[in-house]
Amino acid sequence: MTKGTLNQLFFTTVDRHASLPAAFRSKVGGAWVSITHRETLDRVRAISLGLRELGINPGDKVAIVSENRPEWTLADYACLCSRATDVPIYPTLTVKQTEYILRDSESVAVFCSTTQLDKVLEVKGALPGLKDVIVFDSGPAAQRPGAMALAQLEAKGRSAAAKYPDWKSDALKVKPEDLATLIYTSGTTGEPKGVMLSHYNIWSNVQACLQMIPIGGGDECLSMLPLSHSYERMVDYTLFQAGVIINFAESFDTVAANLQEVKPTVVLSVPRLYEKVYARVLENALSGSAIKRGIFFWAKRAGEQWATLALAGLPVPGGLALKKKIADRLVFAKLQARTGGRIRFFVSGSAPLSADIAKFFYSAGLPVIEGYGLTESSPVLTLNPLDRIKLGTVGRAIPGVELMIASDGEILARGPNIMQGYYKLPDATRETVDTEGWLHTGDIGELDSDGYLKITDRKKELIKTAGGKYIAPQPIEGMVKRSKFVTNAVLYGDRRKFALILVVPNFDNLERWARERNLSYGSRAELIEMPDVKAKVEREVMDSLHDLAKFETPKKVVLLENDFTIESGELTPTLKVKRRVIEKNYKDQIDAAYAAGDPMAAAIEG
Repeated sequence: MTKGTLNQLFFTTVDRHASLPAAFRSKVGGAWVSITHRETLDRVRAISLGLRELGINPGDKVAIVSENRPEWTLADYACLCSRATDVPIYPTLTVKQTEYILRDSESVAVFCSTTQLDKVLEVKGALPGLKDVIVFDSGPAAQRPGAMALAQLEAKGRSAAAKYPDWKSDALKVKPEDLATLIYTSGTTGEPKGVMLSHYNIWSNVQACLQMIPIGGGDECLSMLPLSHSYERMVDYTLFQAGVIINFAESFDTVAANLQEVKPTVVLSVPRLYEKVYARVLENALSGSAIKRGIFFWAKRAGEQWATLALAGLPVPGGLALKKKIADRLVFAKLQARTGGRIRFFVSGSAPLSADIAKFFYSAGLPVIEGYGLTESSPVLTLNPLDRIKLGTVGRAIPGVELMIASDGEILARGPNIMQGYYKLPDATRETVDTEGWLHTGDIGELDSDGYLKITDRKKELIKTAGGKYIAPQPIEGMVKRSKFVTNAVLYGDRRKFALILVVPNFDNLERWARERNLSYGSRAELIEMPDVKAKVEREVMDSLHDLAKFETPKKVVLLENDFTIESGELTPTLKVKRRVIEKNYKDQIDAAYAAGDPMAAAIEG
């Protein structure tokens, strides 16, 4: 593969797709507003020249702290075209965490939204190297001492344009090995580390994925994951190059409404979205009449029988094909309509997706391409080809990437997308990327005879019981979360005699169940202390785990009143569980459960 840069990608794309109706769309004042490729080029030039006028030089670090919006992307491309290195920071991080990244990265300027301005200004005084704060908005709330509106920066750049006649050729002087971005891993453990990704690291990943994902002009995407994360960032470069119109969802909570408004053809998300859609579909079916329930489960069975044959490339008998057509009309068409009616496929990454849920979506004519990667690999390592999806796997290595399973089961990867290292952390870099260039992913997995990768768990998250047995928690948690009475679940039991599971109930369904039984309670805390309620949720959990080995089966269920959140620090911005934080936050309940003994063990082992 020839070596390219993100700046080459940017300039060739705005030329190639200049006739398309939009590059980006976002909701402003209740209406969807478009930005064309020509406008994108014009604004990126203005912002980039504005940065030059502020004294920002090639190699300087410029942070971006904001929710998703077109300005995020414009600032990103402007930094790249200035040959600066941008540093994305999650808007959900605390003041202290934001200050840590700004200081460690030595950022000299920061772009931010109005909602993040207080946070940035609060830390600016403690960071003498941070000179400029640029706010995306221009309203009264953004007009603060020490901050400049993006519109002002653009005006500064436009008025100075004559001084920089060679702006484009200067931007294209960037080398493939130059540092494009410094992405701090949110991480489920420890201090964040700055992952150094070059132009070529990310550019090569984009080109490899374009060989595997069939997208192009005429496609539209709903973008919902944080651009601060490597997954969404690289995806948006890929979509941009392919000529896909990128619609920015207002937030993760508005996705259902935005799907109806945008009617995208492609959606890329994390398993939590697909789990929520699946749970809602099941809930609707179960709360309907006996006839409605019967039709739904008949259609689900017919769809899954059809999917089993279709995925294996086997012929579908005429009778089953007819059943599938009826199932489509009676059940699956409604689900397709709920997702906008134009979806060609979904993509799932960042955490494992249950094979059962993936099969249901495939049955419904909504195939999910599951992939796998890490920030340290820019980020994609594997993808399922749309025409040869293998459920329960994360697909095959993308072009240019090699995979190997180490003797202890750890997945190793090598290729042009592997990071340059961790910023200012040579020892941590050597621990993660060995002398032969293999990235040690920290994940445990296996390759099948067709080269498809199956992830079994995180190396550091494997639970080792006091009896020396290893338990992979994620598959067990996935089984439990399929119950309509469960919103979230975390398995615990490292170095303990047995495992237990922390469960956040689905309170909508649990409270409905309690009302039907005339149970009276004053609060959710009281509800989950009621013996009948505890017994109900325990039955739900155990019914979903009947195929587990005895040592894997949790012996106790601990009910929690509140769901895990990003704000509490219990979830990463891509909704992965931070086990250590949850264990710390619920230490008292965990200790009390172990101290109370093992009343469920006899029932399970009997």
